[in-house]
Parts: sequence; structure tokens; C-alpha cells
Amino acid sequence: MAVLKVIEVLANSNESWEDATRKAVKHASKTVKNIKSVYVNEQSCTVNGDDVNQFRVNVKITFEVS
Repeated sequence: MAVLKVIEVLANSNESWEDATRKAVKHASKTVKNIKSVYVNEQSCTVNGDDVNQFRVNVKITFEVS
């Protein structure tokens, strides 16, 4: 039987929500092993003038613990 744990991670990107999600997983994988999935819980962005300048995600990362 597998035991899974979920952590919540916030990340941002100047390019896209997808890039922010990739950054969250890449950064978490430095200390968390056996990542199985990522769930994008929330998306938001910041605006400067009339342009979006930062994409933000709140993700839940699921990994298997031994």
C-alpha cells in the first residue's frame, strides 16, 4: 500500500501559468522525491498599467512517502 503526502506550493513566472507550475515542481523536486502529481489549485496574476506582468499559481504537489 502506498502512502501519499500533499504539500502546497506557491510559484510565479513572467511568462505563463504553465511556466509557474513547472517552476513549482522543479523547485519542490530539489527536496521532495517521488512526486506523482500536481494539482493547480488557484491561478492569479499581477498587472502593471495595461499589461499582465506576473503569473502566479497555488499548487498542491502529491508525492509518495516510504
